[in-house]
Amino acid sequence: MKSVSNPHDCREELRRLEMRVTPARLGVLDVLEHAEVPLDVSTVIAYLDKQQIPADEVTVFRILNAFSKKGLIRPVQFNEGKLRYEYADKPPHHHFICEQCGSVSDVEGCVVGELEKQIEKKTGARVTRHSLEFFGICRRCGV
Repeated sequence: MKSVSNPHDCREELRRLEMRVTPARLGVLDVLEHAEVPLDVSTVIAYLDKQQIPADEVTVFRILNAFSKKGLIRPVQFNEGKLRYEYADKPPHHHFICEQCGSVSDVEGCVVGELEKQIEKKTGARVTRHSLEFFGICRRCGV
């Protein structure tokens, strides 16, 4: 994880969404914006602690919930009993999760758009989002 690279951009983002700018919100937004993989709450809290930004678990959950509602971040679930979060400004993608070491890799290029159209046509519903994760054994753990 990278440290705060440009807190000014994060401040502007929060103001644009009419959210109060606090050190905890800036820290959470920054760590998610620069993370290479979706992060869980404990990783976000550890980052805030390392940056000496005071925030308890409840505060971090509230921030993540507020950011999700505003569309700043996306919750992601890897069937591990917890949510992870990623910055929503990344291009649409899916994830590969190694079932042995837990490493997460982005899978670029979403081909589910056609399936969404078929679902909409068949059901008359409107698909607003989808989630697709791939599980297996990564190259490092031995295929």
